[in-house]
Amino acid sequence: MSAECEVSRAQFSRSGGLVPDITGASRGAIWQTILSRRPECQAWTGALLLGTCLLYCARASVPVCAVAMSQDFSWNKKEAGIVLSSFFWGYCLTQVVGGHLGDRIGGEKVIVLSASAWGSITAATPLLAHLGGAHLVCMTLSRVLMGLLQGVHFPALTSLLSQKVRESERAFTYSTVGAGSQIGTLLTGVVGSVLLEWHSWQSVFYFSGGLTLLWVWYVHRYLLREKDLGLALGILACGLPVSRHSKVPWRQLFRKPAVWAAVFSQLCSACSFFTLLSWLPTFFQETFPHAKGWVFNVVPWLVAIPASVFSGFLSDHLVCQGYRPVSVRKFMQVMGLGLSGIFALCLGHTSSFFESVVFASASIGLQTFNHSGISVNIQDLAPSCAGFLFGVANTAGALAGVVGVCLGGYLIETTGSWTYLFSLVAITSNLGLCTFLAFGQAQRVDLSPSHEDL
Repeated sequence: MSAECEVSRAQFSRSGGLVPDITGASRGAIWQTILSRRPECQAWTGALLLGTCLLYCARASVPVCAVAMSQDFSWNKKEAGIVLSSFFWGYCLTQVVGGHLGDRIGGEKVIVLSASAWGSITAATPLLAHLGGAHLVCMTLSRVLMGLLQGVHFPALTSLLSQKVRESERAFTYSTVGAGSQIGTLLTGVVGSVLLEWHSWQSVFYFSGGLTLLWVWYVHRYLLREKDLGLALGILACGLPVSRHSKVPWRQLFRKPAVWAAVFSQLCSACSFFTLLSWLPTFFQETFPHAKGWVFNVVPWLVAIPASVFSGFLSDHLVCQGYRPVSVRKFMQVMGLGLSGIFALCLGHTSSFFESVVFASASIGLQTFNHSGISVNIQDLAPSCAGFLFGVANTAGALAGVVGVCLGGYLIETTGSWTYLFSLVAITSNLGLCTFLAFGQAQRVDLSPSHEDL
């Protein structure tokens, strides 16, 4: 087995899978070759956008179906909060693993392999929910498993883009692919509302899971080389080799205040977003029971899609115009955390359906500016290990998401008011903003001291 593993590792290294073992000059030459193949690059960008879209289709299925499932299974708010938050229990455990795997075997392979698993679980969720009589336990366990499998996606994506996209194009590329999160939530909101009205909540899971498996088949068939994917699986089975040249000075890295600022800001951003994602559908359904579901499940995410792409374009444009990257990243966070938090706060102080839709749309839309702020800032700070560092940051965000969603359900159940939930979102967002404004930087911190000034 040892000899076979060494052969697999050598073959995989020659195929370009182990990016950290490639020197900086070689990696640049390889990427210049890749850039010349524009049709393939465009196909991959579109595929990653669609993959992120389907990721959120599956993730948003439970929030969209929460009310119908609660009626079927007789869940109260606390029990629904447990199911909604259980996704993040698993999600926080595989962030660092996903980033490390992306840095070592290639982010695209990690994304496709994980999607095949969580797509299957999504399609099977209605069956899992009815196993035995403990519906709450079965749904909670299935959501934990979903979180485990989806947790690798964004760290692997960050690793992939940090290694293969130039600094001046990172914000636009990341925000374009990241727009898939809004498109996916929008798609689930539109189709899910129709399916809930015409069929049942089970059909929502069949829809999102089935599309995901089709996407996996397409990428495997037309974009990924089957040989490389097989070698990646072989490397995983044999264990990942650790090269001396790929080791990261973590002690040096986490001595930098800028790293902690990025991690804490990502924590606050993720907590605010996950709380809104989980509770907004229930808020509208209970506060405005006669309103059309497709309006509040669609409009906020419809606004967020162009907002995400625009934020990336604006960020890269400002950098190209000569503005300091750190100033651009901080401006994006003022929009993505500060202004977004203000609109979330306004949600708790209005009784108008129209105003609630406007405030929710503004808050969700502005949160997409985080794609061009802290998400890209992590790539600024440590491009050689961006997947791993993003995994650390998103682990913290997922843990905060568990607390935020559960605490939100507790506040609603005990106070009977949604104001406290939206106040929690606003406070969390502004804590992250203040930290990033005070300590955020954009210089590389993953270099050894002798190379930091080069």
